[in-house]
Amino acid sequence: MDRYTVETLGINIDEYWRILMRIVSWNVNGLRACAKKGFLEFLERSKADVVALQETRAFPDQLEEKVANPKGWFTFFSPAERPGYSGVAIYSRKEPSRVERSLGVPEFDSEGRYICVSFGRLTIASIYFPNGSGKERDNSRVPYKLDFYKRIFSIIEDKRKAGPVYVAGDYNTAHHEIDLARPKTNKKASGFLMEERQELSRWEEAGWVDTFRKSHLGEEGHYSWWRQFGGARENNVGWRIDYVFASPGASKLVKKAFIWPEEMGSDHCPVGVDLIR
Repeated sequence: MDRYTVETLGINIDEYWRILMRIVSWNVNGLRACAKKGFLEFLERSKADVVALQETRAFPDQLEEKVANPKGWFTFFSPAERPGYSGVAIYSRKEPSRVERSLGVPEFDSEGRYICVSFGRLTIASIYFPNGSGKERDNSRVPYKLDFYKRIFSIIEDKRKAGPVYVAGDYNTAHHEIDLARPKTNKKASGFLMEERQELSRWEEAGWVDTFRKSHLGEEGHYSWWRQFGGARENNVGWRIDYVFASPGASKLVKKAFIWPEEMGSDHCPVGVDLIR
């Protein structure tokens, strides 16, 4: 049963939210640029109830009104202090009962990498995990990245005590060799360093579920990011670094997990889950 079937049957939207829900996550690589490439059309075409965005790279007042506040959506932003950098957002069809933007660590909050909304006991976070490469491609930001992972982990571990939690975003790490096209040549690159991958293993050891991999076990060739040169996307030479991780209870509600590589507008593509509640 999809959303439009629900509406055809005349079920109240609050009742619908108790039956089915779609969460979509997308690193848009600049929301202003993505808007020019059809973001609003995607928003409707996605049939999503919650859309988590990363790398928005804009303050809300820099966005066109129709992008910042599209009809039928509640929107929430957490921009970086630095103009044109980082930033996350959540678009929701239903107004959340709570919105949270702070990790309680100034060096993380200043980069606008975290926003979390709750609908009663259900929690959804949009997170843009740091890239560890650094300006000189010398992996100088890896310590910052690992500290960020640890802070996020402590926050979400606490939240799962209250109910189902979905952590959607660009994790900037391919967990296993199956999650990137060329693992052997990237073992010394941030995004596939062992210490970064171990952070995701720690999540799984604590019970968190990579929703896509759970339902596509052993399937190769599924990626969510491609370099913007050398025909990487055309040849599907990519990385799966965008995830929806679910707490143990939340994972039981996942009907389907998906990646939409056909959606353009960014060097990343959307990923998401359909839930039965």
